[in-house]
Amino acid sequence: MNGFKNVYSLVNNFLPEGLLKTLQDEFSDLRFTRRSGGIRNAEKKNSSIAALAKSELVLGLVQKYLAGPPRLVRSILFDKNERSNWLVTWHQDKTVAVSSKFSELGWGPWTIKDSVHHVQPPLYVLKKMISIRIHLDGAGVGNGCLKLLPGSHQHGIFQQDEINKYVKEHDPIACEVTSGSALIMYPLILHASDKALRPKRRRVIHLEYSCYELPSGVTWA
Repeated sequence: MNGFKNVYSLVNNFLPEGLLKTLQDEFSDLRFTRRSGGIRNAEKKNSSIAALAKSELVLGLVQKYLAGPPRLVRSILFDKNERSNWLVTWHQDKTVAVSSKFSELGWGPWTIKDSVHHVQPPLYVLKKMISIRIHLDGAGVGNGCLKLLPGSHQHGIFQQDEINKYVKEHDPIACEVTSGSALIMYPLILHASDKALRPKRRRVIHLEYSCYELPSGVTWA
């Protein structure tokens, strides 16, 4: 298992040129509601994303950062553009989707999103997760690329006042990337993105994986 202590890992030209072009064409005419910039549970709604999520290309990369077999936890297709230009405040990704609700110490609170059970698991579960963001377009400061706070994932789960304090005391990194690249990060690292100053498409397939074994009869949703 490989890792990175403070920031993230970036693989340029991760998607083969033909696959990149296919995905760009397929998602050329996305339509979201006014307040939404993405599609949750994307692998259930799109066969191309489902195939990508379980491909040897993606799983082979993800496996380098996990101690066991990777299982898909969550998938979202983002599209920041002129019609849908939004910001995301500083946060950690600490909610997962599962097939059914169960009672186990440290799991909660529970919610329903898009007809699926979502829950915050304990810290030891979140530490067994990795995110991969596959970029169909280049992303820079001008079109609202991801920002990260180095090392923040090493401090566990933040409360909102702790996030505010950490943000004031540390300098962020802007993750500027090219189309076809893959950015790998820990879900617990504090991250955010600004509204695009010069709106240009920023389509991202966001996939989260875990090697944690759920209770019997429960699967990652």
